[in-house]
Amino acid sequence: MAAHWRSVKHRRWPVVAAAGLLFAALVYVLAVLTRAGQTIENAALRGADQDDVSETDAAWQALGQITVYSLAAAAVVITLVGVLRKRWDLAVAAVGVIVAGQVVVQALKRFVLPRPALVEVTGDYAHNSLPSGHTTIAMTVLFAAVIVVPWKWRGVMLFFVLPWATAIGQYTLTAKWHRLSDTLAADGIALAVAALAAWWLQRKGSLRPHAGPRRAGRVVLVVFWSVVAAGTFALGGVLWGLSLAREGLNADEWVIYLGAGTFASAGSLIAALTYLACWRRIA
Repeated sequence: MAAHWRSVKHRRWPVVAAAGLLFAALVYVLAVLTRAGQTIENAALRGADQDDVSETDAAWQALGQITVYSLAAAAVVITLVGVLRKRWDLAVAAVGVIVAGQVVVQALKRFVLPRPALVEVTGDYAHNSLPSGHTTIAMTVLFAAVIVVPWKWRGVMLFFVLPWATAIGQYTLTAKWHRLSDTLAADGIALAVAALAAWWLQRKGSLRPHAGPRRAGRVVLVVFWSVVAAGTFALGGVLWGLSLAREGLNADEWVIYLGAGTFASAGSLIAALTYLACWRRIA
């Protein structure tokens, strides 16, 4: 039974990692390498100009709190949790997720992925911003916390960290720091890196099945966010589907922006819930 459990879990992590990378690649191809993708995403950025000033200010404030110092502080806290648990393996894996996530996305954004000029744009619209570093930070911090926090405290951690992490992607659109594709690609890459870290832990025998009772509060929390993820994804589909069907690529920029924001939130939530599902009943 134990051997079968290890075999199943070993297969799960690389599959999730491959799916995350494939999703990020697909997002890049559809959104960056096609004229339609660039046109829609630029329309969403222009639509953000119509958002309420208070929403924009809130987005800038939330994103402004993500700095090198705050990221270092998060890594220190993650490490301390592992040290207090006397689990250096978990601490190394968790901090490795945060560091590797930034190395990968910054390398891709700055040196690897081009943004061809398929539509006529100038200024900030012309440069490549995929993947989003801020979204990657938020998601990798969440995934690192899942790795290092004790099983019985995982629900408490999710209550505080999950809403913040999944909101950052949407904030990057509101502040016009990133396009939708930037956040979605970051979600996929962060998920892949975190899955590989968990695979390493599994292969070295650091994880074990949890046979204790379920925690009702955590189940309620996961169900609630699953419903929110499904609802936001459906809402984004309705907003984009109706608008693009009626007006094509000349669709209302405000509606396109609203749809992009809901898709950004849904993407982060789906990535987070996917990773949590992989950790179900694992201590």
